[in-house]
Amino acid sequence: MIRQTRTRRFIDLSIPICNDVVSDPEPLRPNIDYVTHKESFHQMAPFFPGLKQSDLPDGEAWAVETVQLTTHSGTHMDAPWHYHSTSGGERAPSIDEAPLDWFLRPAVKLDFRHFPDGYVATAADVEDELARIGHELQPLDIVLVNTAAGAAYGGPGYVDTGCGMGREATLYLTERGVRVVGTDAWSWDAPFSYTAKRFAETRDPDVIWEGHKAGRFIGYYQIEKLNGLEQLPSSGFTLACFPVKIKAASAGWIRAVAIVEENRS
Repeated sequence: MIRQTRTRRFIDLSIPICNDVVSDPEPLRPNIDYVTHKESFHQMAPFFPGLKQSDLPDGEAWAVETVQLTTHSGTHMDAPWHYHSTSGGERAPSIDEAPLDWFLRPAVKLDFRHFPDGYVATAADVEDELARIGHELQPLDIVLVNTAAGAAYGGPGYVDTGCGMGREATLYLTERGVRVVGTDAWSWDAPFSYTAKRFAETRDPDVIWEGHKAGRFIGYYQIEKLNGLEQLPSSGFTLACFPVKIKAASAGWIRAVAIVEENRS
């Protein structure tokens, strides 16, 4: 008789915060200043009067880093406060007010890699993909969107790559009880370079940040700059995505991890 055991596989879906990969436009790029063990003695010495660097093993103190970044650097989660000051007619919550039980939930992946860069996904696109993968949305499911941006991460064109989620696609999800979504692109919306062209042609301000602004009606939390979504099944996994607690902030950094349960013989 062959016995099957259930095992867990953990998949890291986060990009690192680093100096050498362009994952933000120039004004928003993070900066990390690294201080090595040999360089940090001047920091340690004041704590221990009379200490000499030669007293330490190999003359080494500690390694430490100073990081300059925005709350939207790296893989992070936006709070409704980021999109608008109000949500559903009330003050929009900030990231420190997030309900933690929403951030460890069953998740589903929509594969939108075939859509061209700058495309704005619709409610029909979401419905069609859910039908294709045979998934019926449940309240508080986490919905991740795999775009062409995932494969572009690490290159200079990352910020301008991938499709975006439009207002009606976002409302399609939130009206069905979804409160956490995510994308491997720089933004939940289409890249700004494409939206700017549409605005120049139409002069319609409703095309600007339309997915985000859907949060004015139903508040939701949104993960951006995920990576490795192609490793995931379409459904049947859990996502852990707890944001760092930053008082009154519009976003917080996360370590997004997918948990896949597998049967092993």
